[in-house]
Amino acid sequence: MKIVLLEDVANVGRAGEVKEVADGYGRNFLLPKKLALLATPSALKAAEAQLQKEKEKQQHFDAEITKLAQQIEGLLITFKERVSSEDRLYGSVRDSDIARELSQLTGLDIAKEKIELEEPIRQLGEYEVPVRLSEDLAPKIKVIVTREE
Repeated sequence: MKIVLLEDVANVGRAGEVKEVADGYGRNFLLPKKLALLATPSALKAAEAQLQKEKEKQQHFDAEITKLAQQIEGLLITFKERVSSEDRLYGSVRDSDIARELSQLTGLDIAKEKIELEEPIRQLGEYEVPVRLSEDLAPKIKVIVTREE
């Protein structure tokens, strides 16, 4: 049975794809749950249009992410913190602190989950911190922690 998927279905395919499935699987599971439609000529046209729209949307998203990456690549963020006599911070600089500062500098909302900080910063110094914007795009920003005067 030839179907057009309306939603992503595990081990079958993604929304908009045309797939060949077993008759029973299509008739008893996919069609009643409205996960797919029979592959009629009109359904095929609609699926093709949806795939094209999805592709354009993804290209636009990729362009925006690349633009953002160029904007924040090499950006410098400075934190002034209280320190002990051994140059250890009272507290730490966390991914949430970096995300908040980065959001203020860029004017965009950047989630703390995007900041790839292995562990909180507890020493004075300069640190390179990657910001994961997408699977394959992670520009690095420079974080400097200095002594509060």
